[in-house]
Amino acid sequence: MAVETSDRHRALRREPGALLWEQLLTDLRRRLDADEFTHGFPGEHALVSDYGVSRHTVRQAVKVLREEGLVVAGRGRPSRQAEPVEIAQRLGALYSLHESVQAMGLEQRSVVRSLDTRADGVVAARLGIEESTPLIYLERLRFAGDEPLALDRVWLPHELAAPLLDADFTQGALYERYAEMCGVVLTGGEEQIQPILPTPAEHKLLGGSPTTAAFSIRRLGCAKGRPVEWRHTLVRGDRFTLTADFSRKDGYHLDLLSTADRKDPRR
Repeated sequence: MAVETSDRHRALRREPGALLWEQLLTDLRRRLDADEFTHGFPGEHALVSDYGVSRHTVRQAVKVLREEGLVVAGRGRPSRQAEPVEIAQRLGALYSLHESVQAMGLEQRSVVRSLDTRADGVVAARLGIEESTPLIYLERLRFAGDEPLALDRVWLPHELAAPLLDADFTQGALYERYAEMCGVVLTGGEEQIQPILPTPAEHKLLGGSPTTAAFSIRRLGCAKGRPVEWRHTLVRGDRFTLTADFSRKDGYHLDLLSTADRKDPRR
């Protein structure tokens, strides 16, 4: 735990069972989350002076920050706080986060948190099938570059999507797998996009500042008019931008949420 002793000096309280560099790392993460280093991340000498620790302690803590992608530095250049790359997605296009990230030239991967068969009466009703009908459920934490971008939850009719239980979703796009392995090609659908504050558990997975909002994207995907996908995706608001074209003739089409939708933005 770091204790500020003056405007120019911080002292690390030596706690049993915690290494000094780990305590420094914890406090630097806290300050990064609070956006204290937007004008420049301190160099080694400044951190040594600021915290009253050795250069070795500082180097160990900053090394971890670099490995986590929170701080970056080029050869011969001072470290600086990493700025998340912003991914753009056009409204009105068939939504594919995979393609949007790919277009930015960023490496992407997913951590599969769940891939199983389950029942969900509410989702089944949205898909227009009997409530006890089994569904394929896929939940992934998706990365763009070194940082999390989205928490993706997808429900698919079991009768269509059962082969996907054997698919590898750590790489690649769901829609590609759905077409290749099941013969299901999405042709359209509808979605609602709403800014929300993630729950503490969701924020822990997505990362970013504690005050970072997320886009809640709820989508009903269809193949030739038949519902074949219900998806709820949370995308970090500091890494994602929605863009749209408009004209004097057509303008934008807005649908106001009902009171019930406002109370339950996650369904």
